Amino acid sequence: MSRIIVEEGESFESALRRFNKVVQGSRIINEVRNRRFYEKPSVINKRKRAAKLRKSRRQSMKFAQTE
Repeated sequence: MSRIIVEEGESFESALRRFNKVVQGSRIINEVRNRRFYEKPSVINKRKRAAKLRKSRRQSMKFAQTE
């Protein structure tokens, strides 16, 4: 749970801006988006496998460019 303490004399806009930064830093928004709809375990595994493949391809391309 993310929480901020509003300082004395602090405007609502600046407190809201700080709160948004805290929420983004703790990745709460991403978690809510992922849980919005049910995903079958097979779909989750497929998505994770694809992400791993993209990451490994990116790293191999980066390694090939440095040589």
